[in-house]
Amino acid sequence: MSADFHKLLFDISEALVTDELAALKFLSLEHIPMRKLEASQEPKAFFEALQEKGMIEVENLSFLKELLYRINRMDLLAALLGSSREEMERELQMPSRAKVSAYRQLLYGIAEDLTLDDVECMKFLLKEKIPKNKLQDNASILKVLLEMERNGIIKEDDLAMLKDILKRFRPDLKKKIDAYELKKPENDSKEKLHYPVPVSVHPEEQGAEREKLHLLVESYKMKNNPHGYCVILNNYIFKNPFEVREGTVEDGEAVKRVFNWLQFETVEHMDLEAKQLYAKVKEYSKKDHSNMDCFVCFIFSHGEKDKIKGVDHEFVNIKDLLSCFSGSNCPSLAGKPKLFFIQACQGSVGHPAVTVKEDFSGHLETDATPLSSIPDQADILVGMATVEDYECYRCVETGSVYIQCLCDKIELLCPLRKDLITILTEVNKEVGRRVLNKCKQMPKITSTLRKQLIFQIPQCQSVEK
Repeated sequence: MSADFHKLLFDISEALVTDELAALKFLSLEHIPMRKLEASQEPKAFFEALQEKGMIEVENLSFLKELLYRINRMDLLAALLGSSREEMERELQMPSRAKVSAYRQLLYGIAEDLTLDDVECMKFLLKEKIPKNKLQDNASILKVLLEMERNGIIKEDDLAMLKDILKRFRPDLKKKIDAYELKKPENDSKEKLHYPVPVSVHPEEQGAEREKLHLLVESYKMKNNPHGYCVILNNYIFKNPFEVREGTVEDGEAVKRVFNWLQFETVEHMDLEAKQLYAKVKEYSKKDHSNMDCFVCFIFSHGEKDKIKGVDHEFVNIKDLLSCFSGSNCPSLAGKPKLFFIQACQGSVGHPAVTVKEDFSGHLETDATPLSSIPDQADILVGMATVEDYECYRCVETGSVYIQCLCDKIELLCPLRKDLITILTEVNKEVGRRVLNKCKQMPKITSTLRKQLIFQIPQCQSVEK
């Protein structure tokens, strides 16, 4: 990475004050998980988080420009990035150029328009809705809005409570929300759809049909606490010392953090031989899951196509593991989603790279394993780190590319009530974009799920750091 690029980020960091950093973090919430944003206590750390996600790169500074434009730092935009307000306004009017959502822009615009007295009024009216320690005198309006989101008081498609509050002392801002809601069905109708809909002659009829079909999409029940077991089978130390899987401990910690947050009973089993891998999976298939909604299993190891390697260098067939959870072998989970996520290669070939700038640094290793098909049973999803015949990659310091991205996307998109297939598609997009050891990695989703799966997040709780 060029010295000029580092100097640019350094100069911008030095020019930003605390409130501006808070604004940048707020505007980036759709792209960076809350946990990483909260850990970024200075601009340099924030920019590093953006680089990790590929949101700013040496030859792509469009998101950085947009952020500075949104917080009205036109001086930095002009002096350091050679752009102007007029150029940014033209740029952001082009389709798909704006990376800050209309919803996030709306909330930030409202925050900027509120006076100190207005903020105090909001805090007073929210006393029964938000814990008092979150509404202290030093709590900024952006923090208040974040707490409203965390507590489910406001959502992208439900701003009724915010409108009700604002109409009491700032009816002009309430009208801004009205205008946003009038535009939103037209702009977001495609994003709401999960299945094709018939085309209507009249736009208003078409919108009504789309909304009706969207509401009819059935979801799996996720009402119990815990929702189910999240089992992690994590092979780290092998008999051959050259096969030690550095970084896999970090993967286990990431999964435990995220699925504990999602209210699963999370347990990790380390360093299993092939027979032990099968026995452990079968053990959980024999448990009574009647009072649970779902089953999740993560498997981290070496392997080959269709197989996973035990620490004893023996193999177990993936198909045999999955068949333990067929309707006949595990009746208490019949009709409920069974999810398997496997970090392991499916071959020894590096996936050819296309022309994409490298944006991942650090020492990478490969794992080896996976799958050509799953048993023909309903309600099973298998997320593979890579497609057949190819390698997948693991950073020895931070964990595997696939698992870390999956955990980040779950943190980011579950609060927005995105379904699992949507989340995994975003993981495919993110991992597939990267260049790793001069090769590409393409995850694979194989699913017989019959309904949407939307993880329920607990109210008044965020992912622990």
